[in-house]
Amino acid sequence: MTTAAEVLRIEIDGATASADDLRAAALGGFGHFTAMQVRSRRVRGLRQHLGRLDAANRELFGTPINDRAVVQYISHALGEDTADASVRVYMHETSAAPATMVTVRPPGTMPPGPWRLRSVPYQRSIAHIKHTGDFGQRYYQRRAHESGFDEALLTGPDTIISEGSITNVGCYDGTRVIWPAAPALAGITMQLIRPALADAGLRSVSAQVRLADLPAFAGVFVTNARGIAPVGQIDDVALPVHEVLMRTVSERYDALAWDEI
Repeated sequence: MTTAAEVLRIEIDGATASADDLRAAALGGFGHFTAMQVRSRRVRGLRQHLGRLDAANRELFGTPINDRAVVQYISHALGEDTADASVRVYMHETSAAPATMVTVRPPGTMPPGPWRLRSVPYQRSIAHIKHTGDFGQRYYQRRAHESGFDEALLTGPDTIISEGSITNVGCYDGTRVIWPAAPALAGITMQLIRPALADAGLRSVSAQVRLADLPAFAGVFVTNARGIAPVGQIDDVALPVHEVLMRTVSERYDALAWDEI
């Protein structure tokens, strides 16, 4: 769990955030963000991150982002002394134009798994936007961790699976990867890995998946900004880890291009 002491730097519109800036951001609460892992001042899927910010900014604030300015803000916040980091870019409401906040924390890695998921009856509101202030998402994630699970698996009516609290979920039926067709955020890693898997001859489709369907799958895995991990259990149901699938997914993920910041 990240603590305040782990925050290396917070900047707003390219300058060190003042106490008043932080107070306004904390009390406002209306905004959106993207989260990325930076290595050697490079990031996977920079175009997709900027596209996410731009689409959400247009929907929430009625204005596009300035791609070049956002990249410059990230570079400035990293400084000359930080090459590897967990970076978040927030766009939040102000009395004038939306402000761009960049936070820099130590780099994060994906726990290797197999992961254990706990299903919960919750779906994020306005799920296609990575928005700030979703209490239910964090609540169920904490409850999952407290009960010994690695992640919460969000489900809607009739136990239809949508996503994890901070992950997307891929289900392998032996010939293709099925991504749940339900309200969910299109994670950047999922966006990048789907075409990469297609290039390897592994097709992806979107379809409804229910909890009861999971034991029939040959393998299940999760993706987020930190990487990819197999799933070995959901609730009290053990799932097989498909070694060939995970090797293919991992190889394709590792081969993804990095973009300079």
